Amino acid sequence: MFRKNLKYITGLLTLVFGLPYLVSAQNDNIVLSGYVKNMQTVIFFNDSYPDYQQGTFVDTVFLDELIHHRLNMNWYMGDKFTLKAGLRTRLFLGDFVRSTPDYGKSTDEVSNDFLDLSVLPIDKPSVVMHSVLDRLYLEYSAGNWEIRLGRQRVNWGINTVWNPNDIFNAFAFTDFDYEERPGSDAVRVKYYTGIASSVEIAAKAADNLNEAVIAGMWKFNKWNYDFQLLGGYVKDDIVLGAGWAGNLKNAGFKGEFSWFTPLNDDIEEDAFAATIGVDYSFANALYLNGGALYNSMGFAKGDASTLFSFELSAKNLYPYKWAFFGQANYPITPLLNGGLAVIYSPVESQALFLNPLMTYSIKENWDVDLVGQVVFDKNETYSSALQAVFLRLKYSY
Repeated sequence: MFRKNLKYITGLLTLVFGLPYLVSAQNDNIVLSGYVKNMQTVIFFNDSYPDYQQGTFVDTVFLDELIHHRLNMNWYMGDKFTLKAGLRTRLFLGDFVRSTPDYGKSTDEVSNDFLDLSVLPIDKPSVVMHSVLDRLYLEYSAGNWEIRLGRQRVNWGINTVWNPNDIFNAFAFTDFDYEERPGSDAVRVKYYTGIASSVEIAAKAADNLNEAVIAGMWKFNKWNYDFQLLGGYVKDDIVLGAGWAGNLKNAGFKGEFSWFTPLNDDIEEDAFAATIGVDYSFANALYLNGGALYNSMGFAKGDASTLFSFELSAKNLYPYKWAFFGQANYPITPLLNGGLAVIYSPVESQALFLNPLMTYSIKENWDVDLVGQVVFDKNETYSSALQAVFLRLKYSY
């Protein structure tokens, strides 16, 4: 009953969240920030959109629009306590909403963790409005201690693209429009044992033990490298993991891995995920990043459509057993940046994901991005069944 009532509590919080605008004008202890984004999307399906009436796949084009507002609040309640909150409100319009049954409900389900901190004020066949508090936690900081309680991001990942150590709130590289990344309803206690070392324990709220996540991490510095070791319980699995970050001469060198051993007798197979990455910045500001992922739960077969439909978790970060990543970014002018990311999987379908990007700074606090996502695979011939183009305008405040 308490969790159901949280729906009404969240609605009230959403309505009164604008009050800090009034309060902050007279209270220096409240700091507000955020942004407004408008993103236009065009998706091309080449014989890849399912026509259930005809029982086949057809060509079609989807046009969509997303209006996205974010408000962040930091309320400094004295020297030791800080209340942090983040309200994410999105308005979805277009073909994808119309063609997806229960789009609003499914969006609401994946936006929450243990607590229901969201509202769905508009849920129509072609228009959905959704608002969620994806950050809401109290932080206590004194001396070497740091304690957080509430919806937060427990960020244990090190690598750039894939994070097997991110056992609390894994994220997908393809979800580029969610830079804050998902959070968890959790308690986290951290004690700093030195300048670059700490011990941390975190626990995620759950109705049942097989949905809980409880783990600890030790961070330390050795040989000019930052290391971390973790262990704990993750949804019926015992997990052990480690990660590192340092340099190979002038290049950055990062990696992490996690081993999951099931406690459920119905699951006999262990899972192992490991990733490694190297990045380098040249004197002319060209940035290169490369890496690889091994995922024991991944497929050796399957087409590229599984890239957007597989069940994401820390032990299953990509749908294929092997994946190789490459990225290049370059500032063409001081205001214009270009880049390209590529992910290739040496599976039967030769799955390939391309992610070109152009970013232009219009003026202070105003940016426009042109992003592409193209997937290729091999059936009878090597071709692309899906291409998507995103045009995003962002104002930050």
